[in-house]
Amino acid sequence: MFVVLLTYTAPIEEIDLALPDHAEWLGKQYDHGHFLASGRQNPRTGGVIITRPMARGKLDAILATDPFATQHLAQYQVIEFSPTKTAPELRLVNEAVAH
Repeated sequence: MFVVLLTYTAPIEEIDLALPDHAEWLGKQYDHGHFLASGRQNPRTGGVIITRPMARGKLDAILATDPFATQHLAQYQVIEFSPTKTAPELRLVNEAVAH
């Protein structure tokens, strides 16, 4: 499982122009079952994505297709972790990690 921290590297005006394409890309990742949660950082300096368990190479390939990446608008920090305890709502995700 991964937490991805996006840091904007362009003015917010450029981010806003690419936001519809980024939102569409996020929707596709949810449709494919890759992401669990995402949203803006506060203050608005970037974003956060929490992924389902997957191979790191697969995640890197997915992130490379983000319009923020292809337009060089953000940098990505990927943090891998193995949840050992979760809220009941995330139990299925935790069980997927354990197997």
